[in-house]
Amino acid sequence: MERLAPGTILIADPFLKDPNFLRTTIFLCEHKAEGSFGFVLNRRLDYVIGDLINDLEGCSFPVYYGGPVQQDTVHFLHRCPGLINGSEKVAGDIFWGGEFDELVAMLQKGKLSTNDIRLFLGYSGWGEGQLQNEMNGKTWLATSGSPELVFDTDVHAAWKKALKQLGGGYEQLINYPIDPQLN
Repeated sequence: MERLAPGTILIADPFLKDPNFLRTTIFLCEHKAEGSFGFVLNRRLDYVIGDLINDLEGCSFPVYYGGPVQQDTVHFLHRCPGLINGSEKVAGDIFWGGEFDELVAMLQKGKLSTNDIRLFLGYSGWGEGQLQNEMNGKTWLATSGSPELVFDTDVHAAWKKALKQLGGGYEQLINYPIDPQLN
């Protein structure tokens, strides 16, 4: 898959050394001429949403590292557009954002499961032409996203699972060491 669009999963090249994106998978929410943004799917943080939002004290939903941009903002992907108004359809049954007060109410009432929603701190963003340049430089591989990859895949398996989805020789990359010079 070479064409970038909302719903694309970006898979970090196995030799990418940038600590922000080492062995990451990113769900791309927007890709326009002006820029692109998405969320890292496979970096769970050491705290839960109740640690960040006073109204959700005691709520144990995990929070994920969305990327290095605006680390003081909370974002979310979900598959519950009927429960959270104002969300934007990204692709298939995956939606981004919506009314935050409604999200808080749904979490307080226990109407969402951890397989319905993914909460992120910060996001991954690219300026005009930046992501395409990185694609041309083979920084990223791309595959199509799915609700399974976004919501149901264990964070430790996401990078490998996305590579397996590409098939062929890409599956060999799964076993490449992070730094082949250390072999």
